[in-house]
Amino acid sequence: MAMRAEDTIDLRTWAHRAADWTADYRDGLDALPVRPRVVPGSIAAEIAAAPPEAAEPMEAIFADFDRVIAPGMTHWQHPRFFAYFPGNAAPAAVVAEMLVAGMSAQCMLWQTSPAATELETRVLDWLRQALDLPATFQGVIHDTASSATLAAVLTMRERALGFTGNATGLAGGPRLRIYASGEVHSSIDKAVRIAGIGEDNLVRVPTAGPTRGMDPTGLEAAIAADRAAGHKPAGIIACVGGTSVGALDDVTAIAAIANREGLHLHVDAAWAGAAMICPEFRPLWEGVAAADSVVMNPHKWLGAPFDCSTYFVRAPGDLVRTLAIHPEYLKTYGRDGMVNYSEWSIQLGRRFRALKLWFLIRAHGLEGLRAMIRDHVAWSRDLAARLGAEPDFEIVTEPMLSLFTFRHLSAADGAADAHNLALVEAINDDGRTYLTQTRVDGRIAIRLQVGSFQTTAADLDIAFEAITEIARRLDSATTVTEPLSRARTAG
Repeated sequence: MAMRAEDTIDLRTWAHRAADWTADYRDGLDALPVRPRVVPGSIAAEIAAAPPEAAEPMEAIFADFDRVIAPGMTHWQHPRFFAYFPGNAAPAAVVAEMLVAGMSAQCMLWQTSPAATELETRVLDWLRQALDLPATFQGVIHDTASSATLAAVLTMRERALGFTGNATGLAGGPRLRIYASGEVHSSIDKAVRIAGIGEDNLVRVPTAGPTRGMDPTGLEAAIAADRAAGHKPAGIIACVGGTSVGALDDVTAIAAIANREGLHLHVDAAWAGAAMICPEFRPLWEGVAAADSVVMNPHKWLGAPFDCSTYFVRAPGDLVRTLAIHPEYLKTYGRDGMVNYSEWSIQLGRRFRALKLWFLIRAHGLEGLRAMIRDHVAWSRDLAARLGAEPDFEIVTEPMLSLFTFRHLSAADGAADAHNLALVEAINDDGRTYLTQTRVDGRIAIRLQVGSFQTTAADLDIAFEAITEIARRLDSATTVTEPLSRARTAG
């Protein structure tokens, strides 16, 4: 009889080895390039093309991980990871994830893991209090904001159809309409597709002003036009901290419209919502108490390892009515007052995500988390000011919390977009920091967001040096070679 792997693997030994590797990795991140210097296919070439027939020793597996996999990873915990939004994993929460993996519980129902369900209830209420959301909100943990947004869109759909859509489908019914600005995340587009509403029915409301927020007058006009055309408005998705440049909708004005029109209002604050644990930033989402649902991702700025998205709703009954299914094998008898969070989620199966939030909040305290966020906002503003003071740089969008965009002014005429795209790639290849690009009013801009637990003020100095040095070197090379390339083209 073949020996099973679990008969030969000493969990204690290898768990210690993995913990030591993780601690060493985190301690040495500063010396690594943020993004790996690899080319497509180079890692796959090092991995066997077919699965092994016989068990392999853990020593060999771990060695290959260290040699092939780890060097090919982008280091999201790096102190100079300034791309996208952060994917923090605070050490205390990493420890919790180890415990979760060890228990490997399926937490779909109260009875399948009572402690997981009751801890989720309590820790989500902790977070509700920290965000200063009213007690009328109740929370649930999803994997990502994409799932939470889909749950919101499905709820909008069912409310608009009198909760008949799940049973009868959408065929033959009115065209349902969802309203959002062009600054919302692509997960909204995907949710509208998956919900069967159709992307053509996602109405893009114009934006206005320096915050690039949805124009309330334009929203009212779009709703009126749709009603006149015989369409059925179903819901509004407001943006607090858009992915591109941190766009901010006027939640108070939009909530008033949603209330008058009888529409479900969902607020996407996946990244920026974390900052609302700081009282001074709460004016950015003033009016949120009137929303029907809000999503915020602790796996971004707060430090919970991916994945962990918190979804708060004012009417859990509508959410459960939209998502719950009750086959006999999922019923719990003789237990009054318990909650089955699988009825609040797209997935039936659920990981024990509440444990890492519990460890995280207790290990840092709200004041510790607030101090981190305040530092990041201050450092971002300082770096934007320093870059803006350089004669060959311009700030395209001012800092919204810790996110801003900038552009290098190339000496090459008519090549600004190409130059800035080349600049982003050159900065990332350099390895000292990692940035991304976006488009603002049709033109390329470079996006920088401060959010890593490991970041210090000195890391912003390094980023400034890398950005300015590489930009000028690249621009110098372009302007020197450009006349020659033009001459070759003319010849």
